Amino acid sequence: MKYIKFIILGIVFGIVMSKSEAISWYRIQEMFRFQAFHMYGIIGTAVTLGVIGVFLIKKFQVRDFHDNPIQFFPKEKSIFRYLVGGTIFGLGWALSGACPGPMVVNIGYGYFALIVVFFFAIVGTYLYGVVKNKLPH
Repeated sequence: MKYIKFIILGIVFGIVMSKSEAISWYRIQEMFRFQAFHMYGIIGTAVTLGVIGVFLIKKFQVRDFHDNPIQFFPKEKSIFRYLVGGTIFGLGWALSGACPGPMVVNIGYGYFALIVVFFFAIVGTYLYGVVKNKLPH
């Protein structure tokens, strides 16, 4: 019962993703072809809200679900790793037509072909966990 707020938040997230057309394969392809601003507007809004959220977390020293302080650690700046990671993520997004959030919403929406994409996203996450200590961070 203590996780009900997360279930409700997930349902609201799915509704927002659906109503904003962020789960639409057509909208995603349109973005990658630079034919429309729709998805860039959604992503820009998300980035702006994320910046505001991080600012508020730092300002009010918000704690996580287990009452631990949320900490932000400085990252080593390396353009190469961002380019490689972003390219891999972008190719997967462009080829599948979904990034992780909309992928799950699309499955819930009844597009069961994305179960294959979701499976390989899980496999990729697992493989990253296996080799992460051997990668340059």
